[in-house]
Amino acid sequence: MLKIHGEAIVRLDKLLSSLGYGSRKSISRMAKKGYIVLDRSSIHDSSHKINITSDVRDRLYIKGEKLDPLPGMVLMMNKPLGVTCSHKEVGKLVYDFLPDRWRHRIPALSTIGRLDKETSGLLLITDDGELLHKIIGPKNHVKKVYLVDVADPLTKDAVDIFASGALMLRGDIKPLASAELKIIDPKRALITITEGRYHQVRRMFAAIGNRVVRLHRTQIGALKLPDTLDQGSWKTLSLSDVTLVFD
Repeated sequence: MLKIHGEAIVRLDKLLSSLGYGSRKSISRMAKKGYIVLDRSSIHDSSHKINITSDVRDRLYIKGEKLDPLPGMVLMMNKPLGVTCSHKEVGKLVYDFLPDRWRHRIPALSTIGRLDKETSGLLLITDDGELLHKIIGPKNHVKKVYLVDVADPLTKDAVDIFASGALMLRGDIKPLASAELKIIDPKRALITITEGRYHQVRRMFAAIGNRVVRLHRTQIGALKLPDTLDQGSWKTLSLSDVTLVFD
């Protein structure tokens, strides 16, 4: 496993194989064909050692394209309906929207929490296990905001029940933490939760005799899904973007 903390000197083939570009043999062939360019000069020896600095992605090109993000990257995706947050399940997966070689990155990419197949919206993906656990850890109380459409009209009773901190879900032994419900119109609302129980939002509305017909995550912490990010599209996040998750 390739670990990079700050600056490091790494063999070129080790770096590129960890990023999913291929085996060391295939990277050696790429180098010999002149496909690897560092500081505008072709590197023909894949064992060449390079200094990994903050600007390496502006200096290193593979087949004319900028180097992929280094380990520690975080992605934001606008997850479409009908897509699964899994590496192994049958059918369309969220990873299918990413470059194919990213399936071979070490460390592997994983979703930060999950959105079920019938839920769309803001999804974070990372290869940083420490960050992943920090965001989903129950002690950190990271808030998640969802736009929800329901089958039956909502009332103020629903607002009070969700805010009470006393709502029990079927099969659970501990009541839910207080959640905020803002009614937009009779059958649409924004709900903010700080837990991540299995199918939590759907089960919350079921517990008050209603049914979710559409669920879309719009926000994690203070990080919002931009209107300009189309369904199935993704972008890499900066450190300042990631910091918003904990606001």
